[in-house]
Amino acid sequence: MSSQPSIDQLRFNMIEQQIRPWDVLDLEILDLLSVVKREEFVPPHHRGLAFADMMIPLRGTLEDGMRTGQVMLEPKMEARLLQEVSPKRHEKVLEVGTGSGYMAALLGARAQRVVSLEIEPELARMARENLQRAGVRNVEVREADGSRGLAAEGPFDVIVLSGSVAEVPAALVQQLKVGGRLVTIVGDDPVMRATLVTRTGDTTTTTAQRWDTMAPRLLHFPAPSRFKF
Repeated sequence: MSSQPSIDQLRFNMIEQQIRPWDVLDLEILDLLSVVKREEFVPPHHRGLAFADMMIPLRGTLEDGMRTGQVMLEPKMEARLLQEVSPKRHEKVLEVGTGSGYMAALLGARAQRVVSLEIEPELARMARENLQRAGVRNVEVREADGSRGLAAEGPFDVIVLSGSVAEVPAALVQQLKVGGRLVTIVGDDPVMRATLVTRTGDTTTTTAQRWDTMAPRLLHFPAPSRFKF
């Protein structure tokens, strides 16, 4: 009789079969995925799905999570977004959409400091407990609407929007330092693209669309008018 694979084997399989083939080749990030225990950030009743190639609802069903934006993104998505912005040890990061706190933990392992904004009180509490239990000390979770960023504490080296938006708000780009990077998923169902915005000067940016994907909408971000006169 064959035995069930161990947690460590499941984690290894996730990294080698899902994440590395998705062009996540930064060895530091691959090592980090072995260290930060994803299963500890998954709601207990979904823990068996911790290493599956799927979004995981944080409350209710997957349909509920997609409608409210309350999901953990697929492991390969989290890893590749992290690789895109590549935080450095001296950098300050703003995340919008804390969710379970897993992405914040990954960011915290790479950066000096992370402030993560979560609009739902229950999720903010969950994330704080998860991060505390994991021993993450340089991430602060705040219960707040992150659609306008956090100008009072900017500028930031990195901004991560952990979900999709119809368009990147100019107000958030203004909260980047020159040389700073913002990553998110931009577009409307069924066409969304992971997008990296780099602030190159006081009034200039570059925008690179990286790959096609799908993600739930972050709450309260503005939608552009579909009608032009």
